Amino acid sequence: MTDIRHWADWSPAGREAPWTIGVEEEVMLLDPRTWGLDSRSDEVLAALPVEVQGRTAAETHGSALELATQPHADVASAAAELCSLRNRLARVLEPLRMRAAVAGTHPFTLWEDVEVSPGARYQFLYSSLRELARREPTFGLHVHVAVPNPEQAVRAYNRMRAHLPLLLALSANSPFWQGRDTGLASMRTPLFQAFPRVGVPRMFRSYAEYVESIDVLLRCDAFPEPTFLWWDVRLQPRFGTLEVRVMDAQTRVADTAALTALVQCLVHLEALDGYATHSLVSRPEVLDENRFIAARDGMDASFVDPVTASRRPARDWLAELLDVCGSHAVELGCVAELESVRMLAEAPGAARQRSRAGHGPAPELGRVVQAMHADFTTARSERAVLAV
Repeated sequence: MTDIRHWADWSPAGREAPWTIGVEEEVMLLDPRTWGLDSRSDEVLAALPVEVQGRTAAETHGSALELATQPHADVASAAAELCSLRNRLARVLEPLRMRAAVAGTHPFTLWEDVEVSPGARYQFLYSSLRELARREPTFGLHVHVAVPNPEQAVRAYNRMRAHLPLLLALSANSPFWQGRDTGLASMRTPLFQAFPRVGVPRMFRSYAEYVESIDVLLRCDAFPEPTFLWWDVRLQPRFGTLEVRVMDAQTRVADTAALTALVQCLVHLEALDGYATHSLVSRPEVLDENRFIAARDGMDASFVDPVTASRRPARDWLAELLDVCGSHAVELGCVAELESVRMLAEAPGAARQRSRAGHGPAPELGRVVQAMHADFTTARSERAVLAV
């Protein structure tokens, strides 16, 4: 077995501040005259105040930015920083005659209107992926959880794969695409699937095996560095974290807080105790099928359960997990945020978008985007924000 490469050295931050969290969300930039996308990310980045620049980054498309919090010991403080970042971005956008919103996809943008960001990373992507890079932008939510050591991280990584379909179902927030209701809860998922190195990754027996499998691709110049792996869950050695990437970006910060609490508790549970059954985590065909069902049906999904050889409603699966995670939430200080997951499950983003669009033959998607913008800077108020 090849020695662990320098890129794979596990950051001591995972050991020094275990179970801390960081949140990244991808934000859409909007033209308020049409509520369409506005590809002016370079202009926005240049206008940001210094204290926000380190927490904001370009994305593949010129109409998207990423907001990233610092590491936080609890979900409440991470959500508070995310609120602050949103508000600061909104103040920068105002004089530029721009707006922002968050969802898994923009409801009516067309691929021919999309521009790839000019940065070196994104021009490399275009040269590598060709016209795939110009497909409609997607917007995800990524949650990092610090894990003390890489072997614990691999154990948690292997088992977290079982929870990815449920996290996708709960977060599904992209029912519209190119002006149409797709019938899916998360259109972002199949759109992003066009990229290579995506989806539910395989299991690994050890951290050394994980490193070697990636290092082969790096040595052969398949891609320049490990962040070009866009798996639904991956390890981030430079931060000492496990990163969950399967989720649609959330319109409201309170929903992001709920999902972050569930991810933090699940990583803590799987790293320390183990919960997901081997009969589930060892069956990639079941995980892939459940992932598709989650993208299609959201929280109305009924997942394949290999333990009982039957289908099981996503809501029953979630209720069981929330009960199991209860003691972990107490230890991690996110009881209120974990409890709010139940409210998100009753009113998920895709359902709210459809409600706002109306039920006629021509959905009012401009109104949907305008409402999403209104939620962008709505103050977080524990439970009230979760009301439809």
